[in-house]
Amino acid sequence: MGSATRRMTVAQALITFLTHQYTERDGERRRLIDAVWGIFGHGNVAGVGQALVEADGAMRYVQGRNEQAMVHAAVGYARQSGRLSAQAVTTSIGPGATNLVTGAALATVNRLPVLLLPGDTFATRPADPVLQQLEVRAAGDVSVNDALRPVSAYFDRVARPEALVPAALSAMRVLTDPAETGAVTLALPQDVQAEAYDWPEEFFAERVWRVRRQAPDSAELDDAVRLVRAARRPLLVAGGGVHHSRAEEALAAFAEATGIPVASTQAGKGSLAHDHPCDVGGIGHTGTATADGLARAADLVIGVGTRWSDFSTASSTLFADPAVRFLNLNVTGFDAHKLAAHPLVGDARTALEGLAERLADHRVDAAYADGYRAAKERWEARVTAAFAAPDESARPTQGQVVGALDALVTAEDVVINAAGSLPGDLHKLWRARSRDQYHVEYGYSCMGYEIPAAIGVLMADPRRPVWALVGDGTYLMNPTEIVTAVQERLPLKMVVLQNHGYASIGGLSRSVGSEGYGTAYRFRSGAAAGAPGGPYTGDPLPVDLAANAASLGMRVLRAKTVRDLREALAVARAAEAPTCVYVETETPDTVSAVPAAQAWWDVPVAETAGRRAAVEAREVYDRNRAARRRHL
Repeated sequence: MGSATRRMTVAQALITFLTHQYTERDGERRRLIDAVWGIFGHGNVAGVGQALVEADGAMRYVQGRNEQAMVHAAVGYARQSGRLSAQAVTTSIGPGATNLVTGAALATVNRLPVLLLPGDTFATRPADPVLQQLEVRAAGDVSVNDALRPVSAYFDRVARPEALVPAALSAMRVLTDPAETGAVTLALPQDVQAEAYDWPEEFFAERVWRVRRQAPDSAELDDAVRLVRAARRPLLVAGGGVHHSRAEEALAAFAEATGIPVASTQAGKGSLAHDHPCDVGGIGHTGTATADGLARAADLVIGVGTRWSDFSTASSTLFADPAVRFLNLNVTGFDAHKLAAHPLVGDARTALEGLAERLADHRVDAAYADGYRAAKERWEARVTAAFAAPDESARPTQGQVVGALDALVTAEDVVINAAGSLPGDLHKLWRARSRDQYHVEYGYSCMGYEIPAAIGVLMADPRRPVWALVGDGTYLMNPTEIVTAVQERLPLKMVVLQNHGYASIGGLSRSVGSEGYGTAYRFRSGAAAGAPGGPYTGDPLPVDLAANAASLGMRVLRAKTVRDLREALAVARAAEAPTCVYVETETPDTVSAVPAAQAWWDVPVAETAGRRAAVEAREVYDRNRAARRRHL
């Protein structure tokens, strides 16, 4: 007699399967797929859409407005959940599916799990082409969903009902694997979604996916101990893997025992609280003078959970000691071997505890520790100056906006940002008070991430004040999920900084000799005189982003002065409904200017040019790139 079966459609089986998947780490069990975000079209409405109706609340559904934003929200949720719980996103075939690509790339770059369930064209090909089908003349089995292959950690197309079983199990494996996770795509042909099949009951049994804590190899651990003991000027760089592993306490214990200073990447900031004696702040192009000074002199750099992006290494110019060596502690061998490092492959918490045990009698020289702590005090004075607002009735600078928020928040608050000039200012200046307060997505630096990610964080932790810091450029790209925050009654706190253009790229443009070309939000000069092709150097555009946010359902507080700003931020923090603080920022002055970049970043400059700005920028570029090196 055969085993019991249940007759369901493919979509119904998938949703039922997802409701029975769990993760477990350190005795903590979580539902793996918490919710499904969706926008329905002909490619998924009769499949996944009907299956969610059939689930009758067993799987939470969240209505989105933009497919890319839905992925961003799911990523924000996964990050706040420590990668132990994730969300799914379903779309129709066609533009709904291709709109997922940017969000998928962000998830995979940042090693954050999200399950994508795009509809696909008919597997049975009853009519060819169907609506929204991309015809590839040399390949009949290609659809627009294939654009998701290079940005997915795992991709499968479920072309037959029975293929769902191995595809779904493989998807769960990748979502819960610390070394492999990212965007996972199961492309679902619209006819297959609605097709019935007799599913084995075992497919729907409760399944627990244990998130492993891989112990390091003993020989690699021995090598690591020898390297640390031999170093005179060691520096530890904490990356996002510290947070993913929940290794913050182990890192603090290791730093306190050894006295080794700890710098942080964008993803790793908050691994130590800002007032920890071993914390020296952000590293690299957007880092602090303290951390970058230590990096230039370090004879051993210990990377923990970092993938070593060009911002962190200052495009391979930062680590200047001729004899510098690298030790990389990472859960993936791929990242552990970067910079020709000595690898220590394993879970961050487990490996740090192993190192601390073997280095119990080791500590850096007292003069070295005294030196970096004194340097940190000097940097903190610069931070205080950047935050200072001598005239409360003046329009605030961006640094003063950050300072006003810094003065208001507690360890409960979460601050979210992703693009523009704010990530650099925050990395240098923000005083992180808890492990997850600083939520800056800088692996992909994706404009439009902030608002939906804040919604995802609020879904994961609804009792915490969550701030989305948004420049005018980012706001114009993706404000749509404000409607979702209003609909879900989520107390999103949004700060919109209006500086009339792409301020970050404007500054970069001027530094590389492109003179800020095409980066200001202004009318063309000379347009009134019949010169519509003139440069964008006229008056600022009469765009009212505050009115736009209000039209989408937010309460809006307009802050014209520093005093207004402080009052508005306090009101927003106490608000129980979505609230926006809108502020036009002033150009930084000599009193409150944010410190400039403390290390280089390689953005190639025109090798030949006729304009003086580009010629001079190339001279600076050539001097800087001469310091670049390959660490072998």
